[in-house]
Amino acid sequence: MTFIDAKLRLANLREVNFRGANLSGTDLSMIHLENANFTEAGLGAANLSNAVLDGANFARATMGLTVFGNNDLSTVKGLETVTHGYPSSIGIDTIYRSGGKIPEIFLRGCGVPDEFITYARSLVAGGQAIQFYSRFISYSSKDQDFANRLYADLQNKGVRCWFAPEDLKIGDKIRDRIDESIRLRDKLLLILTQSSIASDWVEHEVESALEEEKQSGRTILFPIRLDDAVMESGKAWAALIRRTRHIGDFTRWKDHDSYQKAFDRLLRDLKAEDKSKH
Repeated sequence: MTFIDAKLRLANLREVNFRGANLSGTDLSMIHLENANFTEAGLGAANLSNAVLDGANFARATMGLTVFGNNDLSTVKGLETVTHGYPSSIGIDTIYRSGGKIPEIFLRGCGVPDEFITYARSLVAGGQAIQFYSRFISYSSKDQDFANRLYADLQNKGVRCWFAPEDLKIGDKIRDRIDESIRLRDKLLLILTQSSIASDWVEHEVESALEEEKQSGRTILFPIRLDDAVMESGKAWAALIRRTRHIGDFTRWKDHDSYQKAFDRLLRDLKAEDKSKH
């Protein structure tokens, strides 16, 4: 089985048997690969960034110039038996997400210096990794001023976040990557206004987030509103949000005190959700 330089990004390949396959140069980023079998597979120059690898088996696989970024390797099997032809790239986010549960022999084979391995162990002492919680702010470009303010204030409070404006249309390569990132691991701060609700993308965002919540059992969608449009909309998804979700009220966001009160409530809700993960 040969996949040299194949682009399999965004595919769902759970439990697929790649035993002995040649995956050299293959783009496996953003893929669900839970319990996949990579025994004796060739993964030279493969890109596994952001892939979900829970329970995957890499026994006696061959690697070199392989890229791991933002992966959780804590439950991956067989890493201690991997053969390294060349150094590979291991992102710091992968070290953190894995809680230090990566075999040292594997890290050394990838070219990670012993000093860094020792330092990484101290960072995740006790098995508690520092979590990279991240938020995507999804909004209409007509609400850019508010989005900029919210982004700056969240960053100042130590909350990692990125912009996901609606004018990155569904189908755009960048938008596809954002959507997949949200679906795999992040939260979505959805800014609801008359402008955003009038766009088809909001329904897509809400339905995708609610479906992932149902599957994962965690809260992903955090809606906030700048006007009363979502409270008055006749759309089914809007009614569902009104019935089942607290919607942050930023309708008076230009007033400093009102904005600060709403922001503090949002920050408290986000931190409460983070603590529930531990």
